[in-house]
Amino acid sequence: MQPLSPILLARTLRSPELVSRFSLGDWDLLVRQARAAGLLARLGHRLRQQGQAAAIPAAVRWHFDAAETLANKQRTAVRWELRQIRKALASVDGPLIVLKGAAYVAAGLPAAEGRLFSDIDILVPRESLPRVEGALRLAGWHATGLSEYDQRYYRRWMHEIPPLQHAQRDTVIDVHHAILPDTARYHPDSARLRSRAVAVEDLPGILVLAPEDRILHSAAHLFHDGELPHGLRDLTDLDLLLREAAAAPEFWPRLVARAEELQLSRSLFYALRYLRHFLDTPVPDGIAASLAPWAPGRLTLALMDPIFTRALRPDHASCADTLAPAARLAAFVRAHWLRMPVHLLIPHLFHKAFISPWQRSLKPA
Repeated sequence: MQPLSPILLARTLRSPELVSRFSLGDWDLLVRQARAAGLLARLGHRLRQQGQAAAIPAAVRWHFDAAETLANKQRTAVRWELRQIRKALASVDGPLIVLKGAAYVAAGLPAAEGRLFSDIDILVPRESLPRVEGALRLAGWHATGLSEYDQRYYRRWMHEIPPLQHAQRDTVIDVHHAILPDTARYHPDSARLRSRAVAVEDLPGILVLAPEDRILHSAAHLFHDGELPHGLRDLTDLDLLLREAAAAPEFWPRLVARAEELQLSRSLFYALRYLRHFLDTPVPDGIAASLAPWAPGRLTLALMDPIFTRALRPDHASCADTLAPAARLAAFVRAHWLRMPVHLLIPHLFHKAFISPWQRSLKPA
């Protein structure tokens, strides 16, 4: 794999003290890369945390201030929205587990700092889906404008029902019954994930995944998702989750064992490999070696490295080379290959490429 990433944003996240030598041109490029990656607020927080706030030129500072103001507002809104979801589901038995960014906020984790949101993800037992969906509809959440095909696609094959959007507040909830699609090659047991979920102290009735499971879910989501415009942001989520969780005794052996238990060792292998590459995340050598049995073959890895080291970069022209479009396409195809068997994948891609655009063109403007 190539050494240190040439991306200015990744270099700055690794070594914030570099900004003391930045020209205005460097700052301009840094802000544009960070905005494209969805990392402007998080970068601003990190610079302040590392004592580099004074190095930010006045002409640049307002970009960070605006982004951090939005992130703080979203964080407050997410906590309020979680209480509304819990209230809406009061009549539904069973745990309400929050996933991904909203979980980081609920639990007050460092990964919540500067995190921006587009939706709230929750995990409920599959058998509870009809009652959960019914209760959320009564409280004002409704299916968004998906086609009949897309609705059927979610309900038959995916690990979640179609997204629900609140009629007045526009907040979007993704209701999951698993963390990977039913048609995927790997099937992490949702009951095992739920069994170790931990309650949030100041949000009664709200739970989040256990520390190891949060990391594994984040890794699985990142390396099974073919669209990676915010791939570097998701890597920084993983970096922050790992650095915090690693302070606990015996964390690393527990993480590796849990990955094997949940069929997510390959995802963890990729996560640690590219975390080291982009962000220099400290991973004990012995842990990396213990994941070797789940590593892909040498030829496959030689193919994956040029794909992921490009696809995980910010989707900005300054981060792209001539192979970047091909790498992003390859990541997209790989993700679908992992998510669906070929006898479902080919008709699905055919429908999305040719029939869905034609159906949309028939709708009145």
